[in-house]
Amino acid sequence: MITVGGELDATNADDLETYVGRMRQPGQPVVLDLGGLTFMDSSGLHVLLRVHAEIRKQGSTLHLAAVRDLPARLLQITEVWDALNIHPTAEAAIATLLDPLHRRRACGDCHETDPPVPARREHHHDRR
Repeated sequence: MITVGGELDATNADDLETYVGRMRQPGQPVVLDLGGLTFMDSSGLHVLLRVHAEIRKQGSTLHLAAVRDLPARLLQITEVWDALNIHPTAEAAIATLLDPLHRRRACGDCHETDPPVPARREHHHDRR
């Protein structure tokens, strides 16, 4: 499992891709715990998609865990949310991978969580 925190943008997205490439073992699934990720731009999104494609090409799966707030919203509005294996927590992602039935089915079936509903923002108007 790789924990990602802070911001994922054009300044560091390639670093994450390089790091995941070095840390993963061919044929083994990868879990990215995004619970500490507070911001992600299109560069970060593209890295997730490239890592997902590369891991699939090698016969395994990428699992995202604890995706929240702005990163979750980006995955929703780009319609990527349903294409990735997303779990509510890192523990849930690992439990899915340890499930013997998981190994016998396509991982597209392990989508365990609906996208979070964005909080409504209240608009305050100054009345003078």
